[in-house]
Amino acid sequence: MSKSIFYHAGCPVCVTAEQDIVNLIGASNVDIIHLGEEQSIITNAEKAGVQSVPALVTPNGNVLHINFGASLSDVKK
Repeated sequence: MSKSIFYHAGCPVCVTAEQDIVNLIGASNVDIIHLGEEQSIITNAEKAGVQSVPALVTPNGNVLHINFGASLSDVKK
């Protein structure tokens, strides 16, 4: 993985964190995944170690959970 991946669910906490992440590391260095709109990707997030959103998965696979917004079980429908 060459880019970070930012997973979120669209809540106000997530949107604010997304803006901060993009400002910090640049839009070209991060893929933004809205799990509320892309339910099929939740499994990928879980495999990466994401337990709640918002979360940033770094290029070397570290998961940084940022200010608890929602657990992945809350995002699943």
